[in-house]
Amino acid sequence: MQTSAQRVEPITGSPFLQRVFYGLIALALFTAALVTAGHYFGHTISLGGHTEDTTPHEIVIGNSVLELPANAIRFRAQRRDGVAQRVDLYLHWPDMQGYQPTFIKDFNGAGETKTLLFLTFEPRATSRDMSGRYGQIYSTLTDGPGIKGPSGLTIQNFLTTSGFVSEQLVTSSQSKNRELFVARCLDEETSKANLASCQRDIFIGEDLQLTYRFPREFLANWQELDQKVLSFAQGHLKTPK
Repeated sequence: MQTSAQRVEPITGSPFLQRVFYGLIALALFTAALVTAGHYFGHTISLGGHTEDTTPHEIVIGNSVLELPANAIRFRAQRRDGVAQRVDLYLHWPDMQGYQPTFIKDFNGAGETKTLLFLTFEPRATSRDMSGRYGQIYSTLTDGPGIKGPSGLTIQNFLTTSGFVSEQLVTSSQSKNRELFVARCLDEETSKANLASCQRDIFIGEDLQLTYRFPREFLANWQELDQKVLSFAQGHLKTPK
């Protein structure tokens, strides 16, 4: 009897098996691509709009030029060179640094303590900064001598007709050696849910106003705070050669 040998075909010999085989390869490649993309985009998403890039940008506001690192500039659209109406920053306290991966919880407002300062540089809108406006404006809008605050400060309530709802005025004592420190803060209860419930503005350079916001808890270190903000601003202001 004559027997016939069975022919064994490779897996890809059948059209059906070919489709299955190539389908599995495509699925494997797709899965690998997802894993790779996940590593990249997962890191990007975790930044939440922050950047680790420290490239300096020259930003012109009025007649002033600021040189600021990208990771200190709060909004992506402002991370560029050129003319701008304003620039917004956020800095980690007390090191006065922009975003870094080790600070991600703090920059996302999820840290155990409040550690962020928010700064805005823009053209001067008034003839006097907040300290200069105290005598003629703010002092007339408070309802009494106030109470003792931390580190020699005085806290006064605003009149109900002043328009400053849930806010208080915080001032230092008069000194020949130092400009009067003046800030507006949300009251203690309202401040608990706010990352930066106090604000103060100062004049910088030829025509800039710097408004900085900070947690009410920082009032205990107001002298260090004011000096570090001023030093940061002056250190990033480019002077004509």
